[in-house]
Amino acid sequence: MRKTKAKEKRIKITIQTVTSHTFIPSRYFLQQWVNKAFSNKIGSSAVNIRLVSKKESAELNNFYRHKKGPTNILSFPFEPPPKISSPFLGDLVICAMLVNQEAKQQAKTRLAHWAHLVIHGCLHLIGYDHIYNKEATQMETIEIQLLKELGYENPYI
Repeated sequence: MRKTKAKEKRIKITIQTVTSHTFIPSRYFLQQWVNKAFSNKIGSSAVNIRLVSKKESAELNNFYRHKKGPTNILSFPFEPPPKISSPFLGDLVICAMLVNQEAKQQAKTRLAHWAHLVIHGCLHLIGYDHIYNKEATQMETIEIQLLKELGYENPYI
């Protein structure tokens, strides 16, 4: 009897790189992290990942969140019009330079910090948030578990 591996669900990702920062994880890692974040999501899905400069991150953060300065990641969930289904979940906008700076400041590997933020952003795309303590605890618990399954340490300690 031949054993077959369960086929891992792949979420279609599109990557837009509009920054010249030196370290950006490979498509392989980005795909792995997105797949893990949506491992319980039913059906085919798609996500756009835009890797940006601090300038673009700051502009988007100011326009959409009314906050000054760049941020590590922004999530823009896609909401299709009523009665129209779409596999597109939304956009993640990641400031590569800021993510790498944070990893260094927090004494984390770049891959571990990137994995955390990609998973964090993906969870926002499917409705998770951290405005209130109860929501934050739930979201952090999921992030910690998914990162553990990928072999990364708890990012909150």
